[in-house]
Amino acid sequence: MKKRFLAALAVPVILAACASNTESEPTTAMITNTDLASFNWVLNKVDGNALELAEPFKAPNLQLSSDLGANGHAGCNRYFGQAQLNDGKLRIEKMGMTMMACPEPAMELERVMSATLMDWSTATVAGNQLTLAGTEHTLTFTRTEAE
Repeated sequence: MKKRFLAALAVPVILAACASNTESEPTTAMITNTDLASFNWVLNKVDGNALELAEPFKAPNLQLSSDLGANGHAGCNRYFGQAQLNDGKLRIEKMGMTMMACPEPAMELERVMSATLMDWSTATVAGNQLTLAGTEHTLTFTRTEAE
């Protein structure tokens, strides 16, 4: 009788231990070069707000090669440099840019984009979205095929 009682108590404990917890938060893996490289990341949100651009301006973008060579369009000017990825944080060191002048909305977007890219930002990839969370701004990009 005692053996059956102990067995009846043990079964739920064993089943609970074997069951997977599907309700827990998904684990976020540390991003790597391959998560970022060989894609064209097009900016679509700044600080959670959808990007609204006046004609003829196009959305800024970020392209990274397999060795993290970086280039793209910042809002008005083209930029280039060498990206670094360290413990889930990304920055472009010694970023160079062309020096054209544009109307103020494009120049402000360029200031936000370049400041965030040049400073260490926490980088996360979820599906086709890249988020760079910097000290002042958060940039959200959508992945497309490299140009």
